[in-house]
Amino acid sequence: MIKSPFLAHISEFMYQRHYAKKTIESYVHWIHRYICFHQKKHPAQMGDNEVELFLNYLVVKLDSAPSTQASALNALVFLYHNIINKPLNIKLNFVRSSRQAKLPVVLTIEEVKALLAVINAKHKLLVLLLYGSGLRLMEAVRLRVKDVDFDFSCLKIWYGKGGKHRVVTLAPELHQALRRQITLVEQYLHSDIAHPDYAGVYLPNRLRTKYQGATRTLPWQFLFPSVKLAVDPQSKLLRRHHCDETTIQKSVRNAAFNAKIHKHVTPHTLRHSFATHLLQSGADIRTVQDQLGHADLRTTQIYILQRGGNSVLSPLSRISGSL
Repeated sequence: MIKSPFLAHISEFMYQRHYAKKTIESYVHWIHRYICFHQKKHPAQMGDNEVELFLNYLVVKLDSAPSTQASALNALVFLYHNIINKPLNIKLNFVRSSRQAKLPVVLTIEEVKALLAVINAKHKLLVLLLYGSGLRLMEAVRLRVKDVDFDFSCLKIWYGKGGKHRVVTLAPELHQALRRQITLVEQYLHSDIAHPDYAGVYLPNRLRTKYQGATRTLPWQFLFPSVKLAVDPQSKLLRRHHCDETTIQKSVRNAAFNAKIHKHVTPHTLRHSFATHLLQSGADIRTVQDQLGHADLRTTQIYILQRGGNSVLSPLSRISGSL
């Protein structure tokens, strides 16, 4: 998408306030679609009524999911509050999506083993963390060396979904592989420091101020770095970012195909499987809630799949011996 000066201004405004790259891309996308829907009329010349029409269109004409409609609304609320300086009415009247959320796809233990047996070796450790610690994909790729706690066998997740921090379990079986990975990161760092244009790893502005010089230290390097240095689009400085999440998505899809798993498997499927298998092994649902970082217990309850829906034992199972 070719950005107009107005959209470029929004993007720069958000970068300066340290919004996540994906949030910026999402907001600019929805603002662009909103403007195009109204024949490229400037948002300053529109307001509540036009926003309601657009949100209705997403549901009535496109049958959008609740999360899609919510993303569009969040972008437009931001637009009018921060850019146009004319906040929307908090009681907007629009048709809300009633499409039911999809049930999670969950792999069996045997399917997890089959997938891990054929996953690309370069991505295996990260994928093991997705399943072994129940991480979201972006939480995994954004891990830094300092976030691995070998003493207490845990990972520290900073600014997860909703900007929340949490501590999650780390399988002791991964300690050795993680130590090897950190050694690799250290080798990258020595090479990078020797580069005359290297500006250090990216840190949010507050941390750059608080921890001056940390950008060139091992603890702050990404645990799963990109194989190449690249120019930071925000600062225009040469850095080594984390690995590309789309590469992991493709690797998981390919592994599922090669393992002949006939389910729609994504990196998030491993998080679903982590939660379900924890519950099946007897873990308390509130413990699983904490591990996943869910604010609402009802979100975690979708994983209660053992012995059928809501853990209910079918009456047929009691008479199966006579069949």
